[in-house]
Amino acid sequence: MATLNPARGRFRPPVRGRRFRFPARRREASGGPDSVRAALAPLLAAHRAAYPGAGEAELLHGYEVAERLHRGQLRKSGAPYITHPLAVALILAGMGLDTTTLVAALLHDTVEDTPYTLGELRAEFGEEVAVLVDGVTKLDGERWGDRAEAETFRKIVLAAAADLRVLVIKLADRLHNLRTLGFQPPHKRARIAKASHELLVPFAERLGIHVLKREMDDLAFAARLPEQHAATREAVRQALREADRAFAPATALIGAALAEHGVAARVRIRPSHLYAVHQSFGGDLAGLRPCEAARLLLMVDGAERDCYIALGAVHAALHPVAGQVRDFIAMPKDNMYRSLHTRVISPDGDPFEVIIRTEAMHPVAEHGIVAHIRDAGDDASTAVAGRRDLLWLSRLLAWQSDAPSAEFLDRLRTDLAAGNVAAFTTDGDIVALPAGATALDFAYALNPRTGDRCIGAVVNGRLAPMSVQVRSGNVVEILTDPAGAPSEDWLGIAVTVTARVHIQQRLTLRRAEEAADAGRRRLVRALAGRDVDLLTAEAHGDSLSVARELGYAEINEMYAALSDGSLALDDLLARFVRP
Repeated sequence: MATLNPARGRFRPPVRGRRFRFPARRREASGGPDSVRAALAPLLAAHRAAYPGAGEAELLHGYEVAERLHRGQLRKSGAPYITHPLAVALILAGMGLDTTTLVAALLHDTVEDTPYTLGELRAEFGEEVAVLVDGVTKLDGERWGDRAEAETFRKIVLAAAADLRVLVIKLADRLHNLRTLGFQPPHKRARIAKASHELLVPFAERLGIHVLKREMDDLAFAARLPEQHAATREAVRQALREADRAFAPATALIGAALAEHGVAARVRIRPSHLYAVHQSFGGDLAGLRPCEAARLLLMVDGAERDCYIALGAVHAALHPVAGQVRDFIAMPKDNMYRSLHTRVISPDGDPFEVIIRTEAMHPVAEHGIVAHIRDAGDDASTAVAGRRDLLWLSRLLAWQSDAPSAEFLDRLRTDLAAGNVAAFTTDGDIVALPAGATALDFAYALNPRTGDRCIGAVVNGRLAPMSVQVRSGNVVEILTDPAGAPSEDWLGIAVTVTARVHIQQRLTLRRAEEAADAGRRRLVRALAGRDVDLLTAEAHGDSLSVARELGYAEINEMYAALSDGSLALDDLLARFVRP
């Protein structure tokens, strides 16, 4: 399993006392320092808000280079191309990303879309910026052909294993492209929106960056299903017009109960994003009520334990819906999201959701891994190395090298499907799985060797077959047999990509071994009638020589070809029995 150790340090400016100059062949007039500073003003302001003492030189230099290299290039909207990397950097600055990340965002398309080389960028901006830019640079479509998209995503995944900021830059890049998607032709809009929903939005979810996920969801929804999006937007707009009035009685009761229990908290209405409403109600939006278009968010000013006191206060004020309490504080989601969720009945009889979290939990709930990177300062590796919310990335890295380009994206889509099952080993370790996953998937999530030898499970102390579905909270022990091995039937049981890839590998290997064995037995019989001993020929290297003459790297490949009929027996005999 790959070890996650994202590298991150501060951008190092040119050595003091040496004034940087562009190489002669690149030097030309830019817009002047005043125009550069004016264009960069929003970015500088956003960055200073997160890093009050941050310098401006690095960002100014990155912008000047990017603007010069992209000069003359236009977006589909007709706007100068530099507006795109500048917008990407501004999105990242709004989340509090560091200077190095912002410089890489400004330069992220230079290697892909201009004559600027990665080597030149490395020499000018340093290794760290070069790694980030290289990670998000698409592979050449002319060189890679139909494999370009799949291999580009594989490249991003591998780069993210070294530095997660690569993936964060890619998400911000896609968000701005979705914001400007209306300038693309219809067929391209649909393709980009579909890929966003299937690949980029799940990455944002896995990293817990919900501020990006929600907007990307809604923008892709608008591009893919414009009529449904418009209907949902209007229904939500109408419902939210009544939200203050509809929630007022419940808010008053909750506020009084919180004061009675001695909990300080802010209570506010939290609208659901449009795609979430669409997924919940589909086209049935007639008479959408405020409690269906929004939730209440309680921001507790206190410690973690105060969230549970607040939960008791809410349930004392309003009748709770049985079985609808979800404790993501004691058992965080696999992206480390932490909050309490409950459903209660309003005084008017409408059920609605209440989310409870502390002020300290809120940045992680909104920005996910970005909050951890930001809080780690110069030592960001401690923010991500060994985190269990990144085990999904380790598992993805474990199978990606065995997936051919033609299958990689389909497997990636499956692997990124929302995982909302959190089961436990007998040692108390959490194993995150997608809905519908089985005990066999659980076994492979532990490690491939356990999966290959799985013969059953003990779930919550009871014997269960490999096909049993694992549910959140289950304690699962895997039963194994040293002689156990995957069978074709297992592909009908396994749900996760990790399990299916390993099963298919083992089955393919076994079929190849069986074919080679069958071909060898056939050749042994044929040679025996000609007084040739195959074992002796193998010992002397004659079999390998014949295999190489026929274009096979190994003798087993030759034997398998004999078995499946792609190699004629007479042709092979002629090489063993020479006149």
